[in-house]
Amino acid sequence: MPVNQALSTYSDMAYATSVVVYIFAMLLYFGEFAYGRPAKAARKRESALVGAGGESTGDAGVGHVEQPRRRPLPERLGGMAVAMTVLGALVHAASLGLRGFATGRVPWGNMYEFGSAICLAAVVAWLVVLVRQLRTERRDATPAQLRGLGGFLLLPMIILLFLSGTVLYARAAPLQPALQSYWIIIHVSAAIVSSGVLLFAGVASVLFMLRSRYENNPLKMRKFGSRLPTTQALDRMAYRTTVIIFPVWTFAIIAGAIWAEAAWGRFWGWDPKETCSFIAWVVYAAYLHARATAGWRGVRAAWINIFGLAVMIFNLFFINIVVAGLHSYAGL
Repeated sequence: MPVNQALSTYSDMAYATSVVVYIFAMLLYFGEFAYGRPAKAARKRESALVGAGGESTGDAGVGHVEQPRRRPLPERLGGMAVAMTVLGALVHAASLGLRGFATGRVPWGNMYEFGSAICLAAVVAWLVVLVRQLRTERRDATPAQLRGLGGFLLLPMIILLFLSGTVLYARAAPLQPALQSYWIIIHVSAAIVSSGVLLFAGVASVLFMLRSRYENNPLKMRKFGSRLPTTQALDRMAYRTTVIIFPVWTFAIIAGAIWAEAAWGRFWGWDPKETCSFIAWVVYAAYLHARATAGWRGVRAAWINIFGLAVMIFNLFFINIVVAGLHSYAGL
């Protein structure tokens, strides 16, 4: 099928636009994070406002119209940041969809498209977690603290998108013969979703370590650490996202082995990509086991999850770019 160059151009434009939108969203997140109140001050202010509202309701005369309270600047920045993130995700998804229509195939046939899809999965995972957390009545983090995590997720995502759009960029083209199989839909899509969610879980564990350092010694990182969610909230985010997505990562490895048997006549050959993916599986299995073991919860388990994040990034870039193997077909 010939490539539709017009749609390919629109896809590249949408990709660049999404990166710009993500950058603005990241700056807005960091704006709220920097100028917002620490957690204790925010809770005291909310309690004072609730108390004042309760008292004024009874004293209000007939015909009294309560003026809507103007939201503080940091809160407005956070709201705009979330809106920009949603807009960026929609434009980002449009770029992948246009690439798929332009080539008549799934839009993850090379490293440029694969990296883009992983970043989109990470951003969508973050938005889902944010919505679920904000809807939870009993939470141990303020909305400002939860939104503040968005900037720390978007920062590595923007770096990955920049590398994918420059160093790893590949022109729209049909799939290479080695990838022309229905397994690319099953295996690679599972790998994309699980990789994106695990990247988010790794960022949560990194922030857990920073918050833990602040809680152990409040004099250190006082302005930074006090604005992060509690260690319990960050640990729960990292654990729940990992435990939910771990079966998908397991399925991705199994589907890859089945595809390998159909393409190369063996289920497993210890190819560098296969080996690194298996190491990542073992690391995340160790993290889930450590998280469920009383003596390894907290900092020790978080270090294992951070190591898993490092393995995933190593697998994504070094294995695909530097090391030669049967999986070195990604358009580089």
